[in-house]
Amino acid sequence: MLLSKTYQQYKSHYKTLLLLGIPIIIGQIGMIILGFADTFMIGHYGTSELGAAAFVNSLFGLVIIFSTGFAYGLTPVVGGFYGRGEHTQAGLSLRVSLVANGLVALLLTLAMFVLYLCLDKLGQPEELIPLMRPYYITLLISLLFVLLFNSFKQFTDAITFTKISMWILLFGNTLNIIGNYLLIYGKFGFPEMGLLGAGISTLTSRIVMLLIFVFVFLSNKRFAHYKEGFYRASWSGGLFKRLNALGWPVALQMGMETASFSLSAIMIGWLGTVALASHQIMCTISQLAFMVYYGMGAAVAVRVSNFEGQNDRLNVRRSAYAGFHLLLVLALVIGSAIFLLRYRIGGLFTSDAEIDAMVAILFIPMFIYQFGDALQINFANALRGIADVKPMIWIAFIAYFIISLPLGYFFGFIMEWGILGVWMAFPFGLTSAGIMLFFRFYHKTKSLN
Repeated sequence: MLLSKTYQQYKSHYKTLLLLGIPIIIGQIGMIILGFADTFMIGHYGTSELGAAAFVNSLFGLVIIFSTGFAYGLTPVVGGFYGRGEHTQAGLSLRVSLVANGLVALLLTLAMFVLYLCLDKLGQPEELIPLMRPYYITLLISLLFVLLFNSFKQFTDAITFTKISMWILLFGNTLNIIGNYLLIYGKFGFPEMGLLGAGISTLTSRIVMLLIFVFVFLSNKRFAHYKEGFYRASWSGGLFKRLNALGWPVALQMGMETASFSLSAIMIGWLGTVALASHQIMCTISQLAFMVYYGMGAAVAVRVSNFEGQNDRLNVRRSAYAGFHLLLVLALVIGSAIFLLRYRIGGLFTSDAEIDAMVAILFIPMFIYQFGDALQINFANALRGIADVKPMIWIAFIAYFIISLPLGYFFGFIMEWGILGVWMAFPFGLTSAGIMLFFRFYHKTKSLN
């Protein structure tokens, strides 16, 4: 009876969230397939290449998620304008976002270049450094294209055109996989470049995806109202400040979450190449759940921001709770499937029996944190939709830097549990973040019934 009443109350929200979220999820799954393909191809090329890719991808994974978080600041802005029918202002917001994201890209590129100069001082296996350096540079060059692409993606998602980014992502990821095959192994007359070939393929696909998005925006008639603001509206310093005020807290929140994984890679690197390669495989697999959850979470942010723009606070709350119901179902399905297949998945990426066995063990903490991951993703996006983002910085700092990373060191090295100990810290960090974000959202909306 209670379930039937709840379903009737949230039915319309479930339907709309699924219509918005499924194209985003499909696009995200395309990125996961790319990650699987990268790890699969590199892993079968060589264990050393897989270990080098693990470390570099962990560092750039942090930067990519951070920059994506900054771009997410555009969602509540454009979503609010869309909810009120202010198309000109929405188009102007895209132009301002491109400038803001371009500046952030330059800042991150400089920071990552400084880190590049210090690669040999981070305690990683010496034999991996020559493999890391050229791969690192290709990913560094691609950062600007990633951030500009993010502006277009968040804009089209916020105005509910979520299928556009889905198709572009699927095409770009397919192009990347083909490029990997040609350049890693040297097929059809292309040079055999190993790990560097994977980097060049990634760079090429990111450039192509941005160019396609620009072409679609400029040529598609559905954007006519928005192009008026994009081209002709006067520059708005207020919008620039607002995008930064919303973008930086979300970037820091998502960046600190990812840092709990990326900085853990440094500790895992102390355990050797096998542990680092196992960590890379697990990160690739864990991104499956993360990206699917974030696809639905992005739909929650869009829906919440649209209702916030209409000042419909009751449906703001209902949209968020409906999203959480859907994410719980996803967490149950994905978590169970991954756990049941834990003895089979590692062998897809490597023929090394030691890595395969280590990966199977690491599925235990990964299964445990699925609920906490879904919880924190849903309510982080709900808070983003109502533009209440500053408290997310402190929540993330406590969850990931005060709880997760120290526990990873304690379990891994003080308790001498090794890589399993480092991974056992993740459920504590993600679940504590989810609980704090939920209570923040509940506090902001508790007057609504």
